[in-house]
Amino acid sequence: MNSMKYDVVVIGGGVIGCAVARELSRYQVKACVVEREEDVCSGTSKANSAIVHGGFDAEPGSLKAKFNILGSQMMEELSKELDFDYKRNGSLVLCFAEEDKPALEALYEKGVKNGVKGMSIISGDEVRKREPNIEDTVVAALDVPNGGIVCPFGLTIALAENACDNGVEFQFLTEVETIEKEAEGYVLKTSKGEIHTACVVNAAGVYSDQIHNFVSEKKLHITARKGDYCLLDKEAGSLVSHTIFQLPTKMGKGVLVSPTVHGNLLTGPTATDIENKEQTATAAEELDSLMSRASLSVKGIPFRQVITSFAGLRAHEDGDDFVIGEISDAPGFFDAAGIESPGLSSAPAIGQWLAEKVAEKLNAKKKEDWNGTRKGIVRPELLSKEERAELIRKNPAYGTIICRCESVSEGEIVDAITRTLGAKSLDGIKRRVRQGMGRCQAGFCTPRTMEILSRELGIRMEEVCKNAPGSEMLTGQK
Repeated sequence: MNSMKYDVVVIGGGVIGCAVARELSRYQVKACVVEREEDVCSGTSKANSAIVHGGFDAEPGSLKAKFNILGSQMMEELSKELDFDYKRNGSLVLCFAEEDKPALEALYEKGVKNGVKGMSIISGDEVRKREPNIEDTVVAALDVPNGGIVCPFGLTIALAENACDNGVEFQFLTEVETIEKEAEGYVLKTSKGEIHTACVVNAAGVYSDQIHNFVSEKKLHITARKGDYCLLDKEAGSLVSHTIFQLPTKMGKGVLVSPTVHGNLLTGPTATDIENKEQTATAAEELDSLMSRASLSVKGIPFRQVITSFAGLRAHEDGDDFVIGEISDAPGFFDAAGIESPGLSSAPAIGQWLAEKVAEKLNAKKKEDWNGTRKGIVRPELLSKEERAELIRKNPAYGTIICRCESVSEGEIVDAITRTLGAKSLDGIKRRVRQGMGRCQAGFCTPRTMEILSRELGIRMEEVCKNAPGSEMLTGQK
């Protein structure tokens, strides 16, 4: 790629960038997503709480409040259109002291102002009726029925696949090094050459300030806020059915305890501001703090059943709100910056709003042949015995189990590799079909999965990577 020209380039292949790309694919524009990693969903979007927030805690009138409410309302229908996992399980915000009830009531009023429907304040006894494992110290809770949980990988990948199927190009392993204004738009100087474009959408996560500051005199500053999590085995997944939040107090915001859409239990996050935007290592003291704080909400969390811990970075902008829209001193350059919680919940609405603004700028018309649906990878374990038998009869690879923990077949792994924007690495397969996400954390299924990757991509085993080039699993040396 020496020099290419587009109507619009989206910088960043996370959930926001892919949501924008999918919505742009509705229009007659030549669009491209530029991502520095080897796959979509490789940054903030792969390491978060996987929560579709109800919208009760964002400051009324803020962009966070606006897009959270709209995005949450869109998520269920979107999950049907694009075939990803989503469940409206409801949220409970716990109050632990009578003296804190006014703060709980204030949170309720904030939710009402934001337009959240169906909320109520319930007693501690009512909470324990619904969730028997909630701590006895809980005196009341805010009940938010519209809260949900989602697969963040499934959502992001579904958006990207649908965008690509509708004509959006994706350039991976392409890092934007600088951006300059030119007569009819911008030139992006990347690690793989120049890209010329009329419009730019900045969805670069923790680096969105750097991208913004290339073209604007009105500077942004993003702080990387690290959050540690513990993921527990599916045996612990039924400990709670709602997403359990803690009422923010003078002691902090607290941590959540939540089931996942795949049946695990998730606790977290912590919140630590860091300078290094690549620092995603967990810290023992933060995990210890997480476990003790989670135990304030739920009794008997079996932390001995933690199968993995991880950390993700949130892009916190100094103004404590999303930065979304066209930059005043850079026409045709649109920000989606400072996207932290509730960014995942807001993604469908942000994507729609920004794509409409870009289309207006380009005077672009909608396509008549746009297809807004996508079918996900077949999951044999969800089929009836008869359906599964017929699937295996047609393709025996679906009867060969590679990952026993998650019951992932060879057929699913092959589909993950060969479909639109298919996986090129072990992490790419993991995020698409959950190979390696179970109890043994890929301890047994990795070699066989590498063989399938090698075969399907036509590469040597020594070239198979965990994620981006440089993460090869084998050296080929004794």
